[in-house]
Amino acid sequence: MKTLYLMRHAKSSWSFEGLNDQQRPLNDRGRDDAPLMGRALAERELTLDLIVSSPAVRALSTAALVAKELGHTPEQLRVVEEIYEATVPDLLAVVQQLPDTAGAVLLVGHNNTLTEFANLLSPSEIPPMPTASIACLKFATDQWAAVSQANAEYYFFDKPKNY
Repeated sequence: MKTLYLMRHAKSSWSFEGLNDQQRPLNDRGRDDAPLMGRALAERELTLDLIVSSPAVRALSTAALVAKELGHTPEQLRVVEEIYEATVPDLLAVVQQLPDTAGAVLLVGHNNTLTEFANLLSPSEIPPMPTASIACLKFATDQWAAVSQANAEYYFFDKPKNY
């Protein structure tokens, strides 16, 4: 069984002129929502083996804040360049290349691609993902290369406004 948590980065700031898109930081709401969702995951008593994130500052900050709430070490957080500006096939390739030793993975990325990707894999429709939301899918396989909608089970969808 493989478990994939798909998380859209928390709310970012547009207040800094001169920063390129990849450098945009989280705003105040984002800095509140990311740990909130980390705590929500912790309350589910889940275990993550790996966290993969886009290299964008807002995504990496989200991943780090969630990881901290879950008690994860920096070694469990990997930057995957391909997640930034990914297409749906790019995200599928990232997931299918995850190490099979990891049973549960959190992927932190960007919309609209993240919602489209979630819906490619999910047997149930996932709504447009607001910032800091998380969709969880489980797959009846022992290999990431084999994940597909055919062996997927929709587990949950959560967002900051639920709290």
